[in-house]
Amino acid sequence: MTTVHTSSIQSLPLLARGKVRDNYAVGEDRILMVASDRLSAFDVIMGEPIPGKGEILTQMALWWFERLGQLCPNHLTGDAPESVVTPDEVPQVTQRSMLVKRLKPIPVEAVVRGYLAGSGWKEYQESRSVCGVPLPEGLTNASKLPRPIFTPAAKAAAGEHDENISYERVVEIVGPKLAQQIRETSIAIYETAAQIALTKGMIIADTKFEFGLDEAGTLVLMDEVLTPDSSRYWPVEGYEAALAAGANPPSYDKQFVRDWLEATKINGKPWDKTPPAPRLPAEVIEKTAAKYREALERLTG
Repeated sequence: MTTVHTSSIQSLPLLARGKVRDNYAVGEDRILMVASDRLSAFDVIMGEPIPGKGEILTQMALWWFERLGQLCPNHLTGDAPESVVTPDEVPQVTQRSMLVKRLKPIPVEAVVRGYLAGSGWKEYQESRSVCGVPLPEGLTNASKLPRPIFTPAAKAAAGEHDENISYERVVEIVGPKLAQQIRETSIAIYETAAQIALTKGMIIADTKFEFGLDEAGTLVLMDEVLTPDSSRYWPVEGYEAALAAGANPPSYDKQFVRDWLEATKINGKPWDKTPPAPRLPAEVIEKTAAKYREALERLTG
């Protein structure tokens, strides 16, 4: 297995490097998306890769795309990523890439929450609502919501935090018809995926989707979907105990890294969450890699 912190495909023009993905132009109408093994925490990219992470994210996304096609078309072309690079570049793309349609991205993160966690829990404590969606009294950290809610965010510039916005703001950005379609489609995909995940002993607490429009103006699901990077996955075992204690349930994501970073000191002071990130110890890298592997195995096994 090749570990890739930063891909270097010389045979194609680089379009953009995100926190995790490197995107290359393939002609005018396709993009090669390479999922690296980079990890970002608190919106800062760590210097050390997590071995296998890019492959796991890609395999999970492909597994989900296969099961959600009836709810919304997706960006996959069906062409092999290996077919558009030179032979010596194949190891960088195998198992970790998607060859996708070039779409007009919609500048809204479509976030769906089925449980109260993270920034949603913080907001609920202050206002009994999340992104302007009113919620009943008496919910606690990790509570299941009466029904899933759509809590969009505005995509931020690189290095900035995405910002929660109201549904009204989405209507201003994309218009009422498309806003409603995005909200309904996102909730339908989440509900279907959450049911499937439960049969595998996993709770999807929340997730974010990205959509684009094709030339015909059709809404298309794009980017990664339902990976531990874009979703909060909890194992069902341990959930009830955490809920009763008001604690965060154990999760399949970068929580190990976040916890270690929160506790670490540089020159006697806590890290200020700006680059450069502290060097991750081997043990934290391995535990994080194991969490990602376990998520894939549980889901697809």
